[in-house]
Amino acid sequence: MGVSKAVSKKKINVEEVLADYRLAVESREASIIGRKEVFMGKAKFGIFGDGKELPQIAMAKVFRNGDFRSGYYRDQTFMFAIGALTVQQYFAQLYAHTSIEADPASGGRLMNGHFANRLLDESGKWKAQTSMKNSSADISPTAGQMPRLVGLAYASKLYRHIDELKDLSDFSINGNEIAFGTIGNASTSEGHFFEAINAAGVLQVPMVMAVWDDDYGISVPKEYHTTKGSISEFLAGLQRNKDGQGYEIIKVHGWDYEALIAAFQKAEQIARNEHVPVLVHVDQVTQPQGHSTSGSHERYKSKERLEWEKEHDCLVKFREWILSNELASEEQLDELEKDAKESAKTARVNAWNAFINDIKKDQETAVVILEALAEESEHGGQIIQIISELKKTLNPIRLDTYKAVKKVLRITRNEQTSARASLVAWLKKADEENFKRFSSHVMSESEEASLKVPEVKPVFSENSPLVDGREVLQACFDAALSRDPRVFAIGEDVGKIGDVNQAFAGLQEKYGELRVTDTGIRETTIIGQGIGAALRGLRPITEIQYLDYLLYAIQTLSDDLATLQYRTVGGQKAPLIIRTRGHRLEGVWHSGSPIGMILNSLRGINVLVPRDMTQAAGFYNTMLQSDDPALIIECLNGYRLKERIPDNIGEFTVPVGVPEVIREGADVTVVTYGSMCRIVMQAAEELAEYGISVEIVDVQSLLPFDVHHTIVESLKKTNRVVFADEDVPGGASAFMMQKVLEEQGGYYHLDSQPVTITAAEHRPAYASDGDYWSKPNVETVFDKIYELMSEAEPDRFPPIY
Repeated sequence: MGVSKAVSKKKINVEEVLADYRLAVESREASIIGRKEVFMGKAKFGIFGDGKELPQIAMAKVFRNGDFRSGYYRDQTFMFAIGALTVQQYFAQLYAHTSIEADPASGGRLMNGHFANRLLDESGKWKAQTSMKNSSADISPTAGQMPRLVGLAYASKLYRHIDELKDLSDFSINGNEIAFGTIGNASTSEGHFFEAINAAGVLQVPMVMAVWDDDYGISVPKEYHTTKGSISEFLAGLQRNKDGQGYEIIKVHGWDYEALIAAFQKAEQIARNEHVPVLVHVDQVTQPQGHSTSGSHERYKSKERLEWEKEHDCLVKFREWILSNELASEEQLDELEKDAKESAKTARVNAWNAFINDIKKDQETAVVILEALAEESEHGGQIIQIISELKKTLNPIRLDTYKAVKKVLRITRNEQTSARASLVAWLKKADEENFKRFSSHVMSESEEASLKVPEVKPVFSENSPLVDGREVLQACFDAALSRDPRVFAIGEDVGKIGDVNQAFAGLQEKYGELRVTDTGIRETTIIGQGIGAALRGLRPITEIQYLDYLLYAIQTLSDDLATLQYRTVGGQKAPLIIRTRGHRLEGVWHSGSPIGMILNSLRGINVLVPRDMTQAAGFYNTMLQSDDPALIIECLNGYRLKERIPDNIGEFTVPVGVPEVIREGADVTVVTYGSMCRIVMQAAEELAEYGISVEIVDVQSLLPFDVHHTIVESLKKTNRVVFADEDVPGGASAFMMQKVLEEQGGYYHLDSQPVTITAAEHRPAYASDGDYWSKPNVETVFDKIYELMSEAEPDRFPPIY
């Protein structure tokens, strides 16, 4: 095959070029086939990376072992190119094959286009990240990958500049790793994108941010999305220069093979060597099949635009370039395309067969039992009909067999036969297996899970100093930073002044700015900074200054961190600790207790609510030994209250999911937590003067909640229960009541109606009077409990008011 002199001078590797073309064609064919599979009913939904093949191949060329991707659901070609995904695995995810071997990224839990490699081995231990190419687990929400991206890049900065981390070579080699981000142009309109771009620019971290720009966001053109219609022009002010730090900004067309390779090579060198973030704006990208299988782009694109897209399709342009440079003949490319398409089709067939055979194996076992039952049952005719319908099901899935089995068991509910017993056993086994397939790994299941951290009691002596509560935390954080160089803390005001309540006072001066660090006012990327760093083996403590401000970051916490172990079936973890403070202070935005919101949105994160700073310190020690993430909510009004520092401040632990009885009583049980503990304790003292004995249970941990079901033991003794907290009605009090009365069977032991004590329907009004009439107070608790006892014993406890 001849190569022109001009091409020879450029030293083009012809074999590499043709391999790239073959991969691009195979990936495109996978997209085309995938769309057809959805329309044929073999998959529920499809979203594909067609049109993005060439820029993704170019980016893959500079992606090294140890690097991380934080991207979105059109990056299939990139994942193929770095060897982190096969085409068969790609189709397995499309079919939702619930097998880690078939779909290593998500075990069938995520729709197609959600990519991840397995950072953990089967026991939940870290693999050597620097020996493989890494992809953090994708999420669907647009720009949701951006906060995490900042943290993945920030970890390289810490690994490069903190000497004590140099030995952690499984995670970093001198901080040389780049975090590569990808996003569609329309999603750059999201706040997460702008906050992350700003944060990375301030931090100066090795991040390469690629924007795939096809001019649209579903049907909405770029002029509705981006100022000036161009993200690179919009962000031009971030371009670094001799007067200040910033970004390197590169713009390149998505169909220009040589220019794309040069662009990403330049971006890599700057990011890897200089630790400067780079924005690569890849424009003139096409999307041949439209946004997804939900609709057609012919509905909103003009004929002229559609024709332009055909002409500028990166595969068309790539083929033209290969031919114009005489790197291959048309016949060679035709043969290569044929081979690539056949390969994609074979992968599709293999993936489907593996998926459907897995389904049919369970179905065939059930059918054998059903047929045996039909012979024994007086309802044999009905059962045969159900079996016949099951066998005729086109493209059967697990629920088809499961529903048939349940229908037969209902019909034969009055029969006692061996075949029916076998069918019940099949159902029980199916329940166990389907729990593993669909509901496992909400929390860690490794030996480092928070539930497995052993309790170590605090030790006090005559020499244990009596101090402000904040000093207990300060001593705890000092010990943590001292014993483990992976631990660092970031947040607004955390560094120089040691946080607004002084729990980190003096620790930045002692450990340096990279270990105790101030951030801007940017809650979402504070959390993202922590997630990314935790994914890379570090142990961040990220502070959200007030619990109310968690709302800024709730999407990242809920969609990304809380689902991480679940959506990867234990393949990735980010043991991040989120530190915040809440409950009572002043006014609508600094007195928050939105616990119901937190409980409903953060399943997958421990939610810990210590009543004082000693308990909080114990939880920090626990979680720093665990590989679960945790939100620890300190009591705002507890920092100046006096407590003793345990002699073993750096070692003692408080177990998660274990309530503590902080006052014993006989008449009524009050279940509460946090700042309410002190209020209920005072009310209990006053109630005792009237002959009412109150037992107080501090739940301490809301997620997980009372894992040993100890609260019900208190109800067996008192036969009355009150659930008290500062959330709005129907919030955390309702959650606790459901757990105790329904899950623990507490309703069996009640002689009186259960009672909840909550805040008002609104947020708290300002000042002491506003607090008093907005949130539960001592008098509220006294009155509610007295009324409960008055109903039971009116002669002994006559009405007061």
